[in-house]
Amino acid sequence: MHIVFYGAGGIGGYFGARLLAAGADVSFVARGRQAQAMREHGLRVKSPLGDLQVAAPSISDDPAVLPPADLVVFAVKMPDAEAAAGRSRPLLKPGTVVLPLQNGVEIVDVLSAAIGPAPVALGTAHIPVKIAEPGVIEHTGSYAALRFGPLQVAQRPVLEAFAAVCERAKIQAELVDDVRRAMWEKFVFLVGMSSLTALTRLPIGVVRADPELRRLLQQVMDETAALARAEGVALPDDFVAKQMASVDGLPAQAKASMANDLDAGRQLELPWLAGAVVRRSARVGLPASASRFVAAALGPYAKGAPAAGAAR
Repeated sequence: MHIVFYGAGGIGGYFGARLLAAGADVSFVARGRQAQAMREHGLRVKSPLGDLQVAAPSISDDPAVLPPADLVVFAVKMPDAEAAAGRSRPLLKPGTVVLPLQNGVEIVDVLSAAIGPAPVALGTAHIPVKIAEPGVIEHTGSYAALRFGPLQVAQRPVLEAFAAVCERAKIQAELVDDVRRAMWEKFVFLVGMSSLTALTRLPIGVVRADPELRRLLQQVMDETAALARAEGVALPDDFVAKQMASVDGLPAQAKASMANDLDAGRQLELPWLAGAVVRRSARVGLPASASRFVAAALGPYAKGAPAAGAAR
């Protein structure tokens, strides 16, 4: 099967490189310094699960240049998702499945508006990863997993084939039946993790050791879980407690990608994380006060670092 990774950042670069190393037919839609480095030097992955370097023979910043795909792994960040979704149309043919791996719970709506609902499946990536420098993907921690599933019955054979390709590449991949619940399970964890490590500009080890910060982290997760239940997702009563236990198992220096973006002065996914909790909670009559605080405090940085001396 021909797999196109639309986006070659941390997630797309890591999983795309693993698949290339296992002999899969992989192309990339990439741009800028990352694309240039990939063309000149290939992709390098630094990981506790094994370093590797692979050539990336099929790269373009124009999706129309690449052959149509059996599977498009849609791995751009949410600020770029709407524009990228529209540009992805040349990659589609009858039967193509588009598998988004974005943070948040709103990507299916974005893709469906651009290309129609028929190709759009849903997935989540569970991996602490970033671009260390152009062409170099840095993975920290001991876990790197994909969970995905169909939103239309016709998508299942392609996703089963993708799961088999991942297995050959020794990528932990799970084809799940209730993929919407899987999405919300990640969202609860991620909103808490991104909110507190970005808000404090500190790694999770500091956050979880401080009683007040730990309490705020749990409150953000509680609010997000309450929203999930209000939207019809049956999370168990002890779900947040288990997520807090997972937080305790993270490397002390771990940060969410939004915290890394904040440190680098880049645009944040805040509107699709804590901001989405605030917006969607208002629709169902939930206060989401902790998430509202996070969204307000980080709001000035949502489009990148404010200019020095900006008007107040």
